[in-house]
Amino acid sequence: MSIKLFDDTSIAMSRKLALNYSTSFSLGIRLLSKDCRWAVFSIYGLVRVADEIVDTFHGYDKQRLLSDFKAQTYQSIEEGISTNPVLHAFQLAANQFGIGKNLIEPFFNSMEEDLDTSAHNAESYSEYIYGSAEVVGLMCLKVFCSGDEAQYNHLMPYARSLGSAFQKVNFLRDIRSDVYERGRVYFPGVDFNHFSDEDKYNIIQDVKKDFAHAYKGIVMLPVGCRLGVYTAYIYYLKLLEKIERTTAVDILESRVRIPNSQKIALLAKSFVREKLMSA
Repeated sequence: MSIKLFDDTSIAMSRKLALNYSTSFSLGIRLLSKDCRWAVFSIYGLVRVADEIVDTFHGYDKQRLLSDFKAQTYQSIEEGISTNPVLHAFQLAANQFGIGKNLIEPFFNSMEEDLDTSAHNAESYSEYIYGSAEVVGLMCLKVFCSGDEAQYNHLMPYARSLGSAFQKVNFLRDIRSDVYERGRVYFPGVDFNHFSDEDKYNIIQDVKKDFAHAYKGIVMLPVGCRLGVYTAYIYYLKLLEKIERTTAVDILESRVRIPNSQKIALLAKSFVREKLMSA
């Protein structure tokens, strides 16, 4: 029996993580072409486990667990195998598509910040978003471009903007849990004891700029991955619009969500619009 069964099972486990933890994100991944879908699920698996270590593994030595996970990540890539299925799936994607330490290290740096940083200034905020979200978009872009370095370099700024937009929307959506449960304030210069509609407006205008820039890159993506990325883009844009219609007070009281029925409608609209891009 070859190792292919273990490869396939490892990828399936990362896929299961995505399906269990994020219906919206996994929906976008499932719309990618088969050639890149497995690799993006594998990237998600790595990101999800690291995020869970810092956010939910309470009562355990998070610093040690994250440090071990990071070391095992690099070891799996170097050796081309891991007994940890999530890391085995990730190393398959990393080695095939050239996802290197220049993208992985900033990600783990941001995860480590969540263990001991409770507030950010403008510089650390930008660095955190780059490591926690933009490089994840760049990992996916490595998969989408499949070795075409010229295409990757051209699309890189747009992928970073999309990752940044997604992360900032997540920050807005999760303000209550971040501030009151985890003690984290991501937006610099904002006092969440007196969070105002003006504060919310200024943040949203910044996010809209990210979305506008990211869209220019989405239309240039290879056809096989465009629909999946565009669907995620539309979902997060609609989430931002709903946040914009919600008062600052209400954002602090509850997490803004998009109902499943609306997600299905967004998928249908995304499909039609993506076909128009390709025409």
